[in-house]
Amino acid sequence: MDDLAKLLGMSPFEIRRINKVRETDRIESIWKEASDVMFGSYGIDQCLDLVEKALKSGRGLPKPEGDDWLEGTGVALAMLDSGPPTEHRSGAEMRLLADGTYHLAVGSTEMGNGSTTSHCQLAASVLGTRAGSIAIINGDTDQTPYDTGTFASTGTVVAGQAVEKAALALRDVLIDFASRQFGCKPADCRLQDDTIICANRKIPLAELHAAGAKVGDRFVVRRKAYLSPRSVGFNVQGVRVAVHRVTGEIMTLQSVHAADIGRLINPMQCRGQLDGAIAMGFGWALYEKMVYDANGAMVNPALRDYRIPAFADVPRSELYFADTYDTVGPLGAKAQGECAINAVAPAIANAVADATGVRFPDLPLTPDRIFDKLGSRS
Repeated sequence: MDDLAKLLGMSPFEIRRINKVRETDRIESIWKEASDVMFGSYGIDQCLDLVEKALKSGRGLPKPEGDDWLEGTGVALAMLDSGPPTEHRSGAEMRLLADGTYHLAVGSTEMGNGSTTSHCQLAASVLGTRAGSIAIINGDTDQTPYDTGTFASTGTVVAGQAVEKAALALRDVLIDFASRQFGCKPADCRLQDDTIICANRKIPLAELHAAGAKVGDRFVVRRKAYLSPRSVGFNVQGVRVAVHRVTGEIMTLQSVHAADIGRLINPMQCRGQLDGAIAMGFGWALYEKMVYDANGAMVNPALRDYRIPAFADVPRSELYFADTYDTVGPLGAKAQGECAINAVAPAIANAVADATGVRFPDLPLTPDRIFDKLGSRS
């Protein structure tokens, strides 16, 4: 895209704005019943604007002094249909416990990205309580509903939908029972913390559970969610770098990332997810290299020999989020599992090409590779 922009005398941002997918475009879905589906939300335009504005702000590190340092800017876009190109489904079970708290069982597994926390937050938001009032168990085939698997960025958008649906169903069950038990209209009932308010009465949920136990009501529901239609996330990465024309060293001056992931269920977790993706992207672009011998065997399979970025190698990034609300995902949220990493390495490669005037087609962009190509031009 950058090479085309130079041929046409356009900026990298301008050519992308003209050619990016548009909100009015339609997505061809593999699901016949959901074919020709429009976006549940659209924020790639906001992401582009946020990154371009940040790169033009003058923030970040200045270019090192000396004529041998070359400066360049790069940008790259990513779009992700969350979910595999086959059926994906998740299940969730919610129940009211005797002490007035809740139990949530979800089939998806925790991968370290905080899905258990977000699932509790989703349920708590629907039930008008705190996440701490919801005990969760997940990934146990004996005790949880079926889940296709925690992959393809489905932890929030599919399993989260199942959680939201189960919480909504349990809320309706509790309100219906309370209205009949205490003689008030369902419209006058609502859940609040560990109580249910019926008109002017506030009844502890433990008392409601006890009343239900007398008539054999267990207050337990199960719901399923399917990946149809798919939710679509967007990410934009921008980078300013300085490249030393003699040594081939690359110094990151500024890193900016903008994500369209709908409503942020847990802003801190979302920022951590982006920071982790950016760190991995910098590793792919600048450090990580699998080396093979003449027989095709990898000679650096251990981390003592395979270079990954340390904390000091990863720049502090400016993180921004588009203001969107998704109609597909739970409570307006979209997936942010894998999309962010896709834009990082190409943005760095574009920045290096902008600085040096040379396109480097292979990763990682190590000093020896930079030196070899720049040296051959001098």
